[in-house]
Amino acid sequence: MTATLSRPAGRNPLRCYTATTVRILKQLKADHRTVAMILVVPALLMTLLYFVYRDYAVAPGAPRLFDRIGITMLGILPFVVMFLITAIAMQRERVSGTLERLMTTPLSKIDLLAGYGTAFSVAAAGQAIIACAVSFWLLDLQAAGSPLLVVLIAVLDAMLGVALGLLASAFARTEFQAVQFMPVIVLPQFFLCGLLVPRGELPGWLEAISNVLPLSYAVDALQQVATHTGATGQMWRDLAIVAGFAAVALALGAATLRRRTA
Repeated sequence: MTATLSRPAGRNPLRCYTATTVRILKQLKADHRTVAMILVVPALLMTLLYFVYRDYAVAPGAPRLFDRIGITMLGILPFVVMFLITAIAMQRERVSGTLERLMTTPLSKIDLLAGYGTAFSVAAAGQAIIACAVSFWLLDLQAAGSPLLVVLIAVLDAMLGVALGLLASAFARTEFQAVQFMPVIVLPQFFLCGLLVPRGELPGWLEAISNVLPLSYAVDALQQVATHTGATGQMWRDLAIVAGFAAVALALGAATLRRRTA
């Protein structure tokens, strides 16, 4: 007999969503290694990047290479870290049987995914604040725009990573398989987002692919902050596209979430 995932009658969506979010936050708080990876690792990697480029010579009047690369990495690192952590954590729920037990309660698929998305987005906000604080105030990262805009974009990038991680976990049977989605989902976006080569200089077919990858728009938004003193219309458009991708990924994750144990 096939198990149904319909919403039980009389359920309270807000209560289910809140309970799920609080449960995941408590689990996250108890996992010190995961907390360290979320909050500390991006800041450490930015520090490493600073020392890599600190003595790199540039033409007089040109921006430091650390400034150009660093502001982009403030968007890429949260995306990568949150994708990995979310995909593994969600798969762990399934393999341990927690997901099956939760689905026998009034909790629906969308409650579960929304709770995960919210809990890890809270963690992502802390991650972005710490990484940006270290970069701007300790490593003297320079940008024309406000660091607060960089924090906003970094948080949204992390939320995109959470959404794609939840979606990837729906197709994995083990934690190892969840990690295997990284080369498929994350690395092509890293290569084509404009960090290594400006997107306008890519071969036409690669530029066309980059135009449908959400990380490209996140990098574009960060570049707008790097070169403009205030928020631009293009920046808000890019952020709306990233948010749209995240919403679609969450919806697809809910649609493909399966009730099974390993």
